[in-house]
Amino acid sequence: MAASTTSLPIAATKAPIYKSLFWQVVLGLVLGIVIGVLAPDFAQGLKFFSDAFLKLISMIVAPIVFCVVVHGIAGAGDLRKVGRVGAKALVYFEVMTTIALTLGLALAFLFHPGQGMNIDTSSLDAKALSTYAENAHKLQGAGVGSFILNIIPTTSFDALARNDVLQVLFFAIFFGASLALVGAPAKPVADLIQTLSTVLFRAMGLIVRLAPLGVLGAVAYTVGKYGVASLQQLVSLVVLFYCAIALFVVVVLGIVLRLCGLGIFRFIAYFREELTIVLATASSDAVLPQIMRKLERMGVKPSVVGLVVPTGYSFNLDAFSIYLTLATVFIAQATNTPLSFGDLILILGISLLTSKGAHGVPGSAIVILAATLNAVPSIPAIGLVLVLSIDWFIGMARALGNLLGNCVATVVIAAWEKDLDLSTAKSVLEGQISGVQALE
Repeated sequence: MAASTTSLPIAATKAPIYKSLFWQVVLGLVLGIVIGVLAPDFAQGLKFFSDAFLKLISMIVAPIVFCVVVHGIAGAGDLRKVGRVGAKALVYFEVMTTIALTLGLALAFLFHPGQGMNIDTSSLDAKALSTYAENAHKLQGAGVGSFILNIIPTTSFDALARNDVLQVLFFAIFFGASLALVGAPAKPVADLIQTLSTVLFRAMGLIVRLAPLGVLGAVAYTVGKYGVASLQQLVSLVVLFYCAIALFVVVVLGIVLRLCGLGIFRFIAYFREELTIVLATASSDAVLPQIMRKLERMGVKPSVVGLVVPTGYSFNLDAFSIYLTLATVFIAQATNTPLSFGDLILILGISLLTSKGAHGVPGSAIVILAATLNAVPSIPAIGLVLVLSIDWFIGMARALGNLLGNCVATVVIAAWEKDLDLSTAKSVLEGQISGVQALE
């Protein structure tokens, strides 16, 4: 899917504003807020729209990832190149994760968001964590071996049925490599997968048109159920986290993207529709296929997109990493738990491992945070109750930061591999070539 549309000038006839998906999503966002404020009970019932939209997306994500990755590997031909791209991606992920974890620690100690709360842990309700206890127990002490075994699916159909992106990715890499090794006799299979991919992206285009309803339902539910008052006690943590995400995106990701010859603000504007959906639904899964198509439209080679984006969803959770260390220190401060330098090193080390298992785990942020706290004995794990009420609000920025981090990672790896058409990327980001057709 090369970015070869070189004759789509900006001066082409523009669609009316009411047909723009971005403005439809914004309208859904505003209506959701208004309904949530004026009719909170009714608004909570609208969560049906959000749930239905996310289920429709979930229905198609796994097969799209499989087709894109298989086609990318089979089309690349050189399996050594595929391995090189994967190795570079993992190195980049680890570097960015370490920076994100360190930023979370630094901001927590600089601004002390939990200081003065003086929480008595005996007064906290442990029952509030019961829904997360089972998954947290599974993760605690699982070790690297168990994590690796969990990547290998029981059967390929099981991975697809459960929408486990990491397991689907593993099977797709294995299948795509086998397809490339077979060569010419397997060409009909490769052509079939390419055709299937085209059909699935068309189906995704139809589903995405329902995004305004999904956003309306998600926002109306959030405002109707939680309101603004629920943030009063923990507003300092919420505000600090949002500022941390903004700092990471503008400064860290901005510098990295600038080294590739691109600007972060134009980059954000290019993905504005996807980012609006993610902000409202607190889920980056909702836009996985769209961002893959739009990255290809920017001039990133499909084989790089197919490998880096799905892998990044599990291994490159920048915003989640910031939250992991920030929330851990916040809980320590709120419960008046002193932390030594050794504790900080332990938090960093544990978080480097636990942050890799976040995607696809029910209640992932709470579960992974629980596993991290259980591995740091000096911090009372029951303190996790403190952040339950704000997890949805935190999750909105978390999903946003994770998505941008993965989009930037894909561009960086492509530039590193010389698989980025920089002139096309600049033209698309500057609006000289339309990128909207990527969703069609």
